[in-house]
Amino acid sequence: QVQLVESGGGLVQAGGSLGLSCAASGSIFSGNVMGWYRQAPGKERELVATIYSGGGTNYAYSVKGRFTISRDNGKRTVYLQMNNLKLEDTAVYYCYLKELLNYVEYWGQGTQVTVSS
Repeated sequence: QVQLVESGGGLVQAGGSLGLSCAASGSIFSGNVMGWYRQAPGKERELVATIYSGGGTNYAYSVKGRFTISRDNGKRTVYLQMNNLKLEDTAVYYCYLKELLNYVEYWGQGTQVTVSS
């Protein structure tokens, strides 16, 4: 059974930085994409950033230049470094993994990120 365990959320002032990490466990196809989505109160879940096992990345326009996604394939862990955080970045951040063999998707339990003024 695949599990994604997130860590690193919390409270930070606007303009500050925060890092998230997500470790995957279980049987996972090596070809996969991992990433982060977020959901703010009253809004739909949206893509933040993704990274393929080969290293290709994709970012939401709203976080480009401020957030950096990376991964350690050996540790099966994905990271999200968030800099220059804004009030609108406040949301529950969900770790995501999709296997590229069968397109099965997995989600973490979510971690709260709150940006205060």
